[in-house]
Amino acid sequence: MSDAFKVPVPINEPIKDYAPNSEEKKSLVAKINELSSMKVEIPIIIDGKEIKTGNTGDCVKPYDHAHVLGIYHKAGEEQVKMAIESSLDAWNDWSQTSFEFRAKIFLKMAKLLSGPYRDIINASTMLNMSKNAYQAEIDAACELIDFWNFNCYYAEEIYRQQPMYSPKGTKNQTEHRPLEGFVFAVTPFNFTSIAANLPSAPALMGNTAIWKPASSTVYPAHFMMKLFKEAGLPDGVINLLPGSGAVVGNQILSHPKLEGIHYTGSTGVFQSMWKHVGENIKNYDSYPRIVGETGGKDFCVAHESCNKEALATAMTRGAFEFQGQKCSAMSRAYIPSTIWEEVKEIYISQVDELKMGSPERFSNFLNSVIDKGAFDSITAYIDYAKEADDAEIITGGGYDDSKGYFIEPTTILTTNPRFKTMEEEIFGPVLTVYIYNPSDWEDTLKLVDTTSPYALTGAIFCDNKDILKSANKTLRFSAGNYYVNDKPTGAVVGQQPFGGARASGTNDKAGSMFNLIRWVSQRTIKENFEPPTDYKYPFMGEDE
Repeated sequence: MSDAFKVPVPINEPIKDYAPNSEEKKSLVAKINELSSMKVEIPIIIDGKEIKTGNTGDCVKPYDHAHVLGIYHKAGEEQVKMAIESSLDAWNDWSQTSFEFRAKIFLKMAKLLSGPYRDIINASTMLNMSKNAYQAEIDAACELIDFWNFNCYYAEEIYRQQPMYSPKGTKNQTEHRPLEGFVFAVTPFNFTSIAANLPSAPALMGNTAIWKPASSTVYPAHFMMKLFKEAGLPDGVINLLPGSGAVVGNQILSHPKLEGIHYTGSTGVFQSMWKHVGENIKNYDSYPRIVGETGGKDFCVAHESCNKEALATAMTRGAFEFQGQKCSAMSRAYIPSTIWEEVKEIYISQVDELKMGSPERFSNFLNSVIDKGAFDSITAYIDYAKEADDAEIITGGGYDDSKGYFIEPTTILTTNPRFKTMEEEIFGPVLTVYIYNPSDWEDTLKLVDTTSPYALTGAIFCDNKDILKSANKTLRFSAGNYYVNDKPTGAVVGQQPFGGARASGTNDKAGSMFNLIRWVSQRTIKENFEPPTDYKYPFMGEDE
């Protein structure tokens, strides 16, 4: 690494608010209208070349599913083979490039996204992922800009990690090498920033990546590849490979040069991938690095000392922003009986005010869920609650997929702390509330810790410092991201590195050096300037 080059100290990208009549809103609306009027054809990108297979899928507006934004070509076995070969070929040069060269490309990516690409990435996210303007701005623009800027800074810190001591006549060094193969990046539908970071974080560290985006959100990935190209990322460093998980995944996961998996998605799929790796472990040239962020059943537990208005607002925002389609979304809440009636009144009044509809109408707080599969899964939980004797629905409960996949912000009140919707991940706009007796505070904390197999995010609302200190001990392993008097969502790069453990993933903390360190392999080098020329040691001499 050149001593003359130094990554600028990053700051978080300012969030645009798209206020009425603002120039930023006019510009974004113009891009939304432009994209809505087009139907794009999205090719596979391998080695910088566009490939069309004729086996296509639709990119649609989830809130108006008859509106097709574009078609994308799906990879078959031949394209998977080509992508692997391209990744390995590109590795030969990319793995030898200097950090300075790589970092300058990624810093340029951040500048392009902050400037000329901001509208198109935000608009494509809104249209294809059904996010409102503010949610898209936070995700597709700000968080991704932060990922690239902060990752460069953290990478530089990694490269500066060297042995503390070299005795006289020697020099000790650590070389932080890329992995000796390619990384498979499997990305989710719900965050453009996560989707782009999963292949690009390993690439920053000198690796090549095959990017398989979620089939429902190939559309923003298409524009992201154009940004990569304009920033100067060499062909083949990131190959875009949409298609069936079975077709793409099985071939890649069995390849001897698979060096890593960077994954965000369902727990079941991640576990099946891990199983595949385990069953093929003898066939790999190296042990693959497996990094994943999976499911969550994120909690909020309130003590009777808490600020009731803050709690109610955290419930509304934490559960229903982006329709609850966040790994971190609040999904279960434990509230003491002594404050419930007051909290309920504030909370229901807030939820009743929420507007739902197209993200193109900026006054809407909620939009549609992502697709038919999600719609059916979420509404099945709502229907289950409607029929249950130990639960009642106190907000929402309605849904309609005739035009878009719309589900009302739904709150289930249960008398059973082990009710189905208290335990299982729903991934939609559904919050289940359990009312506990304040005398059962300690038992309730244990219940929070043991009800779910997940440990992604959690929140506690409490204004008593002594009780809070004690509760933090009980909940120490309950969440990888833990929030005190705040909603359990909204992690910011450089502020709250994100990830969870238990069934929620490997907790390698996206947005930190702890994630980037997984994509390098260290070589220790000792150089001796005065090597011994005699095998004998002093202790071998004879006494006089």
